[in-house]
Amino acid sequence: MEKLLYVTANPKGIEKSKGLKIGEAFLESFQQERPDVVIKKMDLFSLEFPQMDADLVSARGKLAGYGYTLDQLSEIEREKILKMHALANEFISYDYFVFVSPMWNLNSPAILKAFIDNLFIAGKTFAHTVNGPKGLLTNKKAIHLQTRGGQYTGTPMEALESGDRYLKIALRFLGIEVLDSVITEGFDINPLKVPEILATGQEKARLAAKEFIRKPVTI
Repeated sequence: MEKLLYVTANPKGIEKSKGLKIGEAFLESFQQERPDVVIKKMDLFSLEFPQMDADLVSARGKLAGYGYTLDQLSEIEREKILKMHALANEFISYDYFVFVSPMWNLNSPAILKAFIDNLFIAGKTFAHTVNGPKGLLTNKKAIHLQTRGGQYTGTPMEALESGDRYLKIALRFLGIEVLDSVITEGFDINPLKVPEILATGQEKARLAAKEFIRKPVTI
């Protein structure tokens, strides 16, 4: 049975978040077409997971490059690296990924980057080869739904956006097929048009969900 992981990075909740409303439109459309797919929602602001602090950086380095075994790590290093691997293992078990986040200060919320950091594990999600790193999470696909207060697409500001760009680069690095993002923007500079912009974003999300389905994961 195929599974979809719906990852959100917005602390507002659906009542106040325009992005989460767009995300729900995507899910509804997806579920109508693929009721057989199991969906899990993961709110990053409610999830406890390891941060890339001194202990975790040390543990990862010791295991990856210095020949240490798990038993040779300190207790705190071992605890954190095991949590990191548990999160990555759960992530790997899914076939589809939907990320929903706002653009904050030209990037995604920091918590999304912190989550992605837990997925970069040599030998598990990517491998070092003679031709460079190779993603191991093939036969999976993802899409990003991003909201923006300003207008970036097609303007000189477009080159400054780094959240959507980073997420796509990171997921592709891991071997995941990434579809074109659903970008809904201009909320802050067009306050009187917010309902219209939101409705357009929801419709784009519904159409994207159908496209998501039309390109099946290759098993």
